[in-house]
Parts: sequence; structure tokens; C-alpha cells
Amino acid sequence: MPGDPQHGLEPPPSGPTRRRLVISTALIPALAGATQLTARPAAAAADRNDRPLVLPLPTTQNDWRGVTRTLGRQGEVLAGTVYRVAFLRRDLRVVSKGVTITPDLAVGSYISFIRYADGSTLMMGDMAVLETELQHVTDTLHAHGIGQTALHKHLLTQKPAIWWTHVHGHGHDAVALARGLRAALDRTGTPHTEPPATKAHRLDLDTAGIDAALHTKGTQDGRIYKVIFARRERITDGSRVLPRGTGSMTALIFQPVGHGRAAINGDFVLVASEVQRVIAALRCGGIDIVSLHSHGLTDSPRLFYIHFWAVDDAVKLARALHKAVSTTNVSPPPA
Repeated sequence: MPGDPQHGLEPPPSGPTRRRLVISTALIPALAGATQLTARPAAAAADRNDRPLVLPLPTTQNDWRGVTRTLGRQGEVLAGTVYRVAFLRRDLRVVSKGVTITPDLAVGSYISFIRYADGSTLMMGDMAVLETELQHVTDTLHAHGIGQTALHKHLLTQKPAIWWTHVHGHGHDAVALARGLRAALDRTGTPHTEPPATKAHRLDLDTAGIDAALHTKGTQDGRIYKVIFARRERITDGSRVLPRGTGSMTALIFQPVGHGRAAINGDFVLVASEVQRVIAALRCGGIDIVSLHSHGLTDSPRLFYIHFWAVDDAVKLARALHKAVSTTNVSPPPA
């Protein structure tokens, strides 16, 4: 009989001991499933790492004629691989902390198109949209198969309320990607055309002093002065190598506000180990932190971005910015 000592069987455990055995037995399938679940991402990661990287192809303006016609706006080819198109929000008068912001400083959409060796095109960048436009833009992007990878602000106190949404599309039809972007832009007040080019403005800034403080030379772009640094690492998005100019740049932008002073805005591109050092350096220099976020979902190494703001003597601010830049793995891009 079960439990009869004469048959060499012990009676079944009872009380707490039996309950522990039942619970442990019940957990075995669950634990096994958990082991399988934790193993799959690791295997998937290994598969991703084993995939050959896809390189960007050199292109010219002519290669993007269909995109240009669809968007109704001429872009520029950067570093021979990136077709970048800007859509400044000249329809808006944006004020942040009493400063009227020129669109060149912070109020624009910038979209990059990159062609790859497998014949596909990657479209990525960010759009400046009013809070009242945001949900319409979101719905339109997704209706055209274009994803969103970030949503944040570039400015603190601002009127009207503006958000920046990062977009990401990939496919073998660059014109279709441009068509979806155009549809999203049409849900905003973004002007279709740029005003005629005017002669360069004289900036009320000590640009030589800014260059000396940052140990590199910046450039004038309309009504602002900007200094750019690029990550030294190779940046990938999934299996695709991202050329410089597609989100791996630290941009320091100066808008003159009179008497050698400037409003500064822009962003630092960082790996995780650099984030706290840059925040500390900026705050020591009297520079406000606006936001900390990522722009992409599948970048490697994982990148983070800090947007900043201050108004003060431009050269003094440039010195403070240099202390932050010097803690990061960047260099000025080749001329």
C-alpha cells in the first residue's frame, strides 16, 4: 500500500513541506519558460551583431530629383552621402524667456535621406510642430508607414508651445518616403517655399573669440553662428552605418541678442558615461538643461542628447561649452 513502511515507501509530506513541493513543482514550467525568454533576446542580439553592415552610397543632387519635386524644396548633399532638407518655421514668432527666437536657432524641421548599398533609402530627422498640430502629424506619419522615435522640446518657456518629433522611415522608394513626409508637413503651417536668399547679415558677435574658446572654427548660417563637433565612433542604426550629419553631431548655436551677448541653444550627443559630466559642466557654466533624451531606437552605441539654453556674453558661454565638449569623444568635422 502507498505509505506502508513494509513496502519501503514513506508517507507523502503534509503541511508546509508539501505546499513548498507543490509550489516548486508548479514553478518549473514557468521558470523554464523564463529561461527561454531571456535566452531569445541574447540570441537575437547575436544574430544582429553577425549581420554584415550596410554602407551608405555617395550621391549627388541629381539622385534626389524625385524627392526634391515631391517636397517642393531643394536640399543639399552633405559629405557626399546625406541629402538634407530644411523646413524653417518662418510662419511662427516664437519667444522663449523674453528672447524672440530666429528660426535658424531652434525652430525648424531637418530631414536627411541616405541611400544604401542594398538599394534602400533611410529617411530620418526631426520636425518642429505646434502642440495643436502634433496629433494630426503623428496620425499622418503612421498612415504613410513612417515611424516616430522621439518626442521632446528644444526650449523651456516658449510661446507658442512647440514640440520636436523625430521621424524614421526606410524603404526602396525614396519618393514614397518623401510623399509621406510632405503629407505630414501639410498638416502644419510650415511654409512650402523658402523666401529668396538675402545677403549675409553681420552678426553682433565676437566670432573669433567664440572660435578661440571652442578651439575650432564655426560658420555663419543666416542669423546665427554655429559650431559643430562629430562623434569619433562609428554609429549604426540596426545594420546600417550612419554617415556624419545624421544625428551624431554636437551642435552649439549662438543667436546674437545685442552688445556681444548671445542666446545659445543646440544639443550635445553623448554616450551614457558622458551624460552626468556634461550636465555638471553646463550647470557650472550657468547654462540651463532643457531636455535629456534619445533620438533613435536602434542606434549603436546608444546615444543620448542634451539640449541647453543660456543668455550671456557669447565668448563666456563658449568657454563654458568647451568645458562640456572636452568631456566627450568628439572632434571637429573635416572642413
